Amino acid sequence: MIKQYRKKPVVIEAMEFVTNNEPGDVTMNKIVSWVNDNQGIIICHHDGTDIFINTLEGVMVASCGDFIIKGIKGEFYPCKPDIFKATYDEVQVEVKK
Repeated sequence: MIKQYRKKPVVIEAMEFVTNNEPGDVTMNKIVSWVNDNQGIIICHHDGTDIFINTLEGVMVASCGDFIIKGIKGEFYPCKPDIFKATYDEVQVEVKK
């Protein structure tokens, strides 16, 4: 019997890869540092055009325009913008004083 399921609402962190190291934007270097600093080991690097992330499924490639997602278990992976926008809404977080 086929059943239907709804994805559980979870909050994730993500950065949009918008440019190849142009000043003032989220740069490749910033994304690579974010991923590697969160892992404590080097799992991510770039070649000046694309970002490469070592995942449990192997090396995944992020191109300009993709989102880099930090999952609920601390894992990182790229996501195409159309899939990201269909799956996620931005959350407004209140800063506690």
